[in-house]
Amino acid sequence: MILTAKNLVKTYQNNQKLKLEVLKSVSIEIEEKKISVIVGASGAGKSTLLHLLGGLDRPDHGSVFYEGQDIFKLSDDKLTKFRNKNIGFVFQFHHLLPEFTALENIAIPHMISGKSLDVSAKRALVLLSSVGLSDRAQHKPAELSGGEQQRIAVARALINDPSIIFADEPTGNLDSANSEIIHQIIVELKEKLGKTFVIVTHNPELVKLADTVFEIKDGKINNSDSQFI
Repeated sequence: MILTAKNLVKTYQNNQKLKLEVLKSVSIEIEEKKISVIVGASGAGKSTLLHLLGGLDRPDHGSVFYEGQDIFKLSDDKLTKFRNKNIGFVFQFHHLLPEFTALENIAIPHMISGKSLDVSAKRALVLLSSVGLSDRAQHKPAELSGGEQQRIAVARALINDPSIIFADEPTGNLDSANSEIIHQIIVELKEKLGKTFVIVTHNPELVKLADTVFEIKDGKINNSDSQFI
């Protein structure tokens, strides 16, 4: 297992100052070089769990072990560096920086990790080719379609060669044709590069690609491989 979460608890306060326990002692194991999908009703805590597994947020209680290391024992600064080096993120909204080109958007995380502009740009070009957008290198986000922007976001998630990629509704804003392109890219990345994916989705076609399906219900999680595929 590349990642193991144990007894994760996460509570929020609503507008009436009442505590809402979103995750209730959730434990989950993610297998390396596989596609794991998390499903559940809206508001069930899928995105909350994904953010905890990826170290974007900290739990009230519990641990997340990445290759044996409890990431929540790291300081905020070390956790940030850990995410930059080991984890890729793809969100429903691509979050590309509008003032930068596609090439620059992909290269930025690589430069943050300490690499030069020249080295980062060369790697970004390779990744642009891998998502079929070599001819869009100098285009800014506003000049790209929604599907193209999301493919740029996938390439950006890969720039530091992470072992595990977290995706939150990666095709939620795309039509069926563009969704299928993203699905094909995910499968190719798993099969050819051995990438591990943890994906939150409502898309039944994406669920069909999963090696393992987990369902969140009432703040708890179940392994439900056959129910959703």
